[in-house]
Amino acid sequence: MKKRLTQNEEFEIMKLVLDKFLWMGFGVMVFGLYKIFTSTLSAGLAWMLAGAAILVILMLIVVKEFEMIR
Repeated sequence: MKKRLTQNEEFEIMKLVLDKFLWMGFGVMVFGLYKIFTSTLSAGLAWMLAGAAILVILMLIVVKEFEMIR
């Protein structure tokens, strides 16, 4: 028999996971900014776009989860 999580427990776990995605996206964007200063503009912008893509994926996951809960 599987134990069911309460809504509060699910929310706490989702916060932990989403926090990691936010840090990862932010870190990739900061690395892109570093690359702009130390290397070429195009290399840095590519990293910054990758970080933005991670954050957009995060946003889609949040919207999907929110719609499933309601």
